[in-house]
Amino acid sequence: QVQLVESGGGLVQAGGSLRLSCTVSGSIFKLNTMNWYRQAPGKERELVARILSGGMTNYADSVKGRFTISRDNAKNTVWLQVDSLKPEDTAVYYCNAAGTLLDPRAYWGQGTQVTVSS
Repeated sequence: QVQLVESGGGLVQAGGSLRLSCTVSGSIFKLNTMNWYRQAPGKERELVARILSGGMTNYADSVKGRFTISRDNAKNTVWLQVDSLKPEDTAVYYCNAAGTLLDPRAYWGQGTQVTVSS
């Protein structure tokens, strides 16, 4: 069974930083494209960062230059370094493992709350 466990959220002042972690078990992690999404109250879930199995990354325009996604396939872990946080970054952040040819299902973590105070 595939499980994603996130950690690293918290309360931080504007301009601060956090490092979110997501550890995956039960899948061939190195094959998965890994994504970080976020959902603010009353808003739809949005993709903020993506890292392909080969390491290529993509970011939402709203976080470019402030967020950095990385992965370590040996540790089955993906991180999201969030810097220069703004109050509008407040949301629940979710880790997502995209489907692969071997397992087309997508999997989600439980979410970790990030709250940025002004």
